[in-house]
Amino acid sequence: MRRTTSPFSLILLGLGAFLLVLAPLLAWYVEPRAKRTPIDIDTTTVFKGTGSYFDTAKIKTVRDKNLTITRQVRGDVADSEEHGRAVWDVVTSVDPDGSLPAADPHDSLQWTQERWVTDRKTNRPVHCCGEKPYFEGEAYLKFPFDVEKRSYLWWDNTLGATVPLAYRGTKKVQGYEGYRFTGTVKATRTGTRQVPGRLVGQPKKSQVIADEYYANHGIELVADQRTGRIIYAAIGPRKTLRAPGSDKDATVLLDSERVAFDTATQKAQVKLAKDDSGRLKLVGGTLPVAAGALGAALAVAGIVLVVRGRRDDGANGPGDSAGSTEPGSPNPAASRSPLQSTTK
Repeated sequence: MRRTTSPFSLILLGLGAFLLVLAPLLAWYVEPRAKRTPIDIDTTTVFKGTGSYFDTAKIKTVRDKNLTITRQVRGDVADSEEHGRAVWDVVTSVDPDGSLPAADPHDSLQWTQERWVTDRKTNRPVHCCGEKPYFEGEAYLKFPFDVEKRSYLWWDNTLGATVPLAYRGTKKVQGYEGYRFTGTVKATRTGTRQVPGRLVGQPKKSQVIADEYYANHGIELVADQRTGRIIYAAIGPRKTLRAPGSDKDATVLLDSERVAFDTATQKAQVKLAKDDSGRLKLVGGTLPVAAGALGAALAVAGIVLVVRGRRDDGANGPGDSAGSTEPGSPNPAASRSPLQSTTK
């Protein structure tokens, strides 16, 4: 009995098997490798707020002034590819209205240039590739992928140490929900600076090695859960000078209860978070589930068609033709032999 299989059923079966293999491959191989810190980043974030700062022209602290913190982050693609790390160059400036736009670092109240190097998978700091400054912690310019509901160690570069940020639930930023973390920094001595004695209450001394102190009224970060991208940030920096050995602030260099992402920065960060999170969800969730379900359906349909085709061949194939007397039959039932005897 001859058996044949429809090419269409084999195509369905093969496509179903392919999708069944593809589904776990997407979830367990492709998606984890897609969770890598980008190296071709070029973003600018802007913080706005009000506060006090030391005006060097007036030689005194002025209060209730607008303050802007501008941070530009650019990835060094060549070094990143060479070392297999995320190498980011970061420039930050603190400006009153008078020194904006923040183009000349000499006009800024504060200007820093840093080089951050991290592991692209874990977001942990990597001490190589011209890193500046040396830093530790788990979160800085971003959180790790798949942010958890727990405390994280955030690196505060002004403090030169990590600060624990506690998980405080969720918060919506421009309609997009993220995980919220908060923390504070108590007044801490961070270094010394030579200044005129009158700035620290010692007018009889022309120069004094004053102590620099730093505190933070409050740190608030909101991160996208899937990507770790920060979609909202607010800080409350306070920098002061104290006379050597004193426990009281003598001069305020910078003080703001709160400077935070402006609206344009929030919208830009939320858009980036949505795009990146959507791609990861597609590769790690939507596509594997769809591929698995469709693959199973196609495989079952292909098997059913293959089995049904074979049964049909058996039912409709050639039968027992031993008794056939039709003309042209290969084995006629009653053919007279030329040697058969005849009656005389």
